Amino acid sequence: MSRSFTPKVITANALLEGDVIYWSPEGTWVRTLSSAEVFEDEAVAQEQLLTASSQPAVAVGVYLADVAMTDDGPAPTHFREEFRTRGPSNYAHGKQVELS
Repeated sequence: MSRSFTPKVITANALLEGDVIYWSPEGTWVRTLSSAEVFEDEAVAQEQLLTASSQPAVAVGVYLADVAMTDDGPAPTHFREEFRTRGPSNYAHGKQVELS
């Protein structure tokens, strides 16, 4: 029995800064999950994953991550992705300062 496709976003790390980035509906990389395109169709997600992966000078480690839709937009469904939304754990600036 095959699993049904659940909502996903495309995520990676910015090559130069290392920040977590997400693929947007405009086909560009953004730094907030709320700005990411949410894919409900597996074929479209795979097609966009190929496009996003074709930018090795911008993004590394490109993959699909599960999300759940909430009133506030997409939310991670796995603790790893929740952790990644907070930014690098060894810096006291950027997303970590904003969350303080």
